[in-house]
Amino acid sequence: MCGRFTLLTPWEELLRTYDAVSEMEALEPSYNIAPTQQIAAVIHDGKKRRLGTLRWGLIPPWAPDKKIGSKMINARSETLLEKRSFKKAFQKQRCLIPADSFYEWKTEDGKKQPMRIQRKDKNPLTFAGLWEKWQDEDGSNIFTCTIITTEANSFMQQIHNRMPVILSAASQDKWLDREQQDPDKLQDLLKPYSEELTAYPVSTLVNSPRNNSEELINPL
Repeated sequence: MCGRFTLLTPWEELLRTYDAVSEMEALEPSYNIAPTQQIAAVIHDGKKRRLGTLRWGLIPPWAPDKKIGSKMINARSETLLEKRSFKKAFQKQRCLIPADSFYEWKTEDGKKQPMRIQRKDKNPLTFAGLWEKWQDEDGSNIFTCTIITTEANSFMQQIHNRMPVILSAASQDKWLDREQQDPDKLQDLLKPYSEELTAYPVSTLVNSPRNNSEELINPL
C-alpha cells in the first residue's frame, strides 16, 4: 500500500508542470503526508485542468459514515471494476496526485524499516488517483480521493510487493480524459513504473503523522 508521501514542490511549479489553474492558496510543503489530510490533486473539469485539494481516503457516495474513508486510501488497480466503491470513479472521476517521494516499510530481521523512494533524477512523481463527492449530514460536500496501487516493479520488489501507480507525462492526459471510459485502455495505464527509482532508509519518526520536518527525509 501507499500510506505516506512527501510534496515539497512549490505550488507555482505544480501549476506549470500540470498546465493547471488554481483558485486556492498554496498548500504548505509536507514531509509526511498522511491519510485523512487534504492533499494536492489535479482534475479536469471538462475545459481545463484544475489544481486543488482532496481529502485522502475515498468516501463512496453511498457510505453512511465518513469514517470509511480512512480504510480507502488505496485502490488495487486489478479490481477497480469489481469494487462498488471505485467502479464509477474509475470510469468518470480520475485525478492526478503530485508527490516528490513516497515511503514504504521494508521488513528486515523482523523489524520494519521505513524507506524513502523517489525518482533517480529527483523529478516529481504523479500518482494515479480517483475522486468522489460525499454529502455530510449538514449538507456540506466532502471531496475525497484514493491512490491506485499495482504490483511492485523489479526495484520495489526488494522493499514491498505493491507500489503506487506512477503515471508518465504521456499517460497523464489519457488518465484525465473525461471522454475515455474504455476500461481496457484505462487499465493499460496502470502498470508498474518503468523508469529508474532510488531508495534509502529514513528515521522511524515518519511512523507518526504528528512528525513533519526535514529530519524525516535525512538518510540514516
